[in-house]
Parts: sequence; C-alpha cells; structure tokens
Amino acid sequence: MASGGSTDEVPAPRSPETLARQTFDTLALAELARRIVSGDRAALARAITLVESSRPSHRRRAQELLQELLPHTGKAHRIGITGVPGVGKSTIIDQLGINLIADGHRVAVLAVDPTSRRTGGSILGDKTRMQRLATNDRAFIRPSPTSGTLGGVARRTRETMLLAEAAGYDVVIVETVGVGQSETAVAEMVDFFLVLLLAGGGDDLQGIKKGIIEIADMVVINKADGDNAARATRSAAEYQGALGLLTPATPSWHPPVMTTSAIDNKGLDALWEKIEEHRRIMTATGEFVTRRQTQAVTWMHDMLADRLMDEVRSQPRLVDRLGQLEAEVRLGRLTPAMAVETVMALLRDGRPGATGDAAGPPADA
Repeated sequence: MASGGSTDEVPAPRSPETLARQTFDTLALAELARRIVSGDRAALARAITLVESSRPSHRRRAQELLQELLPHTGKAHRIGITGVPGVGKSTIIDQLGINLIADGHRVAVLAVDPTSRRTGGSILGDKTRMQRLATNDRAFIRPSPTSGTLGGVARRTRETMLLAEAAGYDVVIVETVGVGQSETAVAEMVDFFLVLLLAGGGDDLQGIKKGIIEIADMVVINKADGDNAARATRSAAEYQGALGLLTPATPSWHPPVMTTSAIDNKGLDALWEKIEEHRRIMTATGEFVTRRQTQAVTWMHDMLADRLMDEVRSQPRLVDRLGQLEAEVRLGRLTPAMAVETVMALLRDGRPGATGDAAGPPADA
C-alpha cells in the first residue's frame, strides 16, 4: 500500500451515464453549446455522450441543449448509405470523405453497429475501417450501437446528427447496418439515400427488397475494378432497367445507377455531383423543405412512442403487470392487441394497481 496519503489504486471505468453526470453537472449548457458551435471536438463528444445517456435527467438536459443549438443546424448534406455486407460501405465512405475534405468540406460519419439482443454487445469497429478519416482533424467519426432499434439506426442518431451540424460539419453521413425492408428507417432522417450493391444480375435482383429500392435516391454498384469492371457495368444496366419499372418517389428525380471503385477512387466525384444535383432540384421544387418537415414530424412520433414505453417502464407496478401480460401472450391466452389495450387503460387511469376494466381481460377470456 502506498504511504503518505497517496494511492496506487486504478480508478474503476466510468459509464457513459457517470461521465455525462460529472461533465454536465459542472458545465452550463450555454457554455457547452458555445463550445460546440466553435468546433470544439471534445465538447461535441461530450454532448453526444449526454444524448446517448439513458438517465431521465440527462435526456431533459440533452433536449435543452438541442433546443439551444437548433439555429445552428439544418445546413448540412444528410446522406444515408446502406448495402449488403461486404459491399464496401466503410471503404467508400473513407475515400469519399477524403475527397470532400480536399474540396473544403467537413465530414461527420455516424456509423451504426448492430447490437446483440442476447448480450447487448457491439463491435464498433468503423474507426479501424476508415483509417484516413479517423486521423483527419476535419472529420468526425462516431460509432454507436443500434441498441436493438429497427432499421439499424441508433436511437439517438437524429440528435447526434443535429449536434454534428451545429459543430460545423457540412456533410453528415449515416452508415447503416446491412440491407433489408427494416433498413428503410434511415431514409426518414436523411436528404439522400444511397444503396450500395455488388456486381451481379439475374437472381441477385430477387435478393434485393423492393421497398428499399423504391426509396433509393441512387443505386451504386461498387467494386467495379479489375476483372469485375465489365460485370459491374452489366449489373448497372440491369438495375437501371429494374428501376425503370418502378414509379419514382418524386417526378422530379429518377434514381440513377452508377458504378464505382472505392479502392481506385473511380466514380466518386460523379457520385457526389449527383448528390449535389439532387439537392439543387429538390430545393428548386420545394420538395427538399417538405421532406425535412415530414421527417421532423416522423421524428416527433417516434420519440412519442419511445416516451410512452419509458413511461410504462418507469412505473414498477405497471412493469409487473406488463410481465404478466407478456406471459399470457406468450402462452397464447391473450392477443397482443388486447395486452396493449390493457396497458393503455392502465396508463390512462394513472393508477397502475387499478382493478376493473383497466386491470385486464375478464378471467374467462
């Protein structure tokens, strides 16, 4: 044991909630907002930790901070990128980000990793896959777990996007997990939704969910290099034909299909030109503003659903009743709809231990 009042004990790791509490109990939100707007990366990271905290008091302060920063948000290109595993999402983002920085942009990447429902763990390895961006002071990469959220989009990704915009990042890229019907959730928070695919036609077309193609603003066949270049070109023509059979989301924009090689930095300049062209057209028609307004309302509805579930979980006796209802549903004795009605009745009544109509279905149901 050390003498003289000193100690060699190693402090225990601190959780995000503990770090947030220690930081934000002593730092005024107005001062934190000022630091974020000035481009302080440490302040941005701390604010994201606050946003990601599950403590009710931190959530309230996070919303106060976002309200304070609201005038400094909304000017960035918001881009969602998704694709099948192995398509090269991280590689293409790394190269595109370096290109954009060379042109004077500041780039934030919100890389969402899948969370195991069984263990709650995530890999969070995107910084190792975007090595050049990770070491560039004009880029900011924030890996975050999905926490089981539908669509592979972290629960607080929207808030993190606003914080990055307030910090002066004029390109915000959301890299999502995998590809599939649920992955369309990302389109509800970005201006431009990009789907990356691998070369291949025929049966490969059947493996792509129609829903995700319908909302794509662009389809890109990546890894169009070497012996794969000709195959990628053929695949692009096939996908363009498939898109021609679908009604576009807007008459002002027909989603193009392009080929790229992230490793050779081929086609990425043309890709960015299309993204900028899309924004110019959508702005001119008024659809850009309408899209963001619709997304804001969708965000409100999603948060309302989250808050209702939080309200259920915050009442111990209601949690106990919820467990009973789950057991009844699992055994096939109660329909999910009736279970939900029971929970809603308990919330309306305001007394989790209430009996009567609010307590659930009759005993012989």
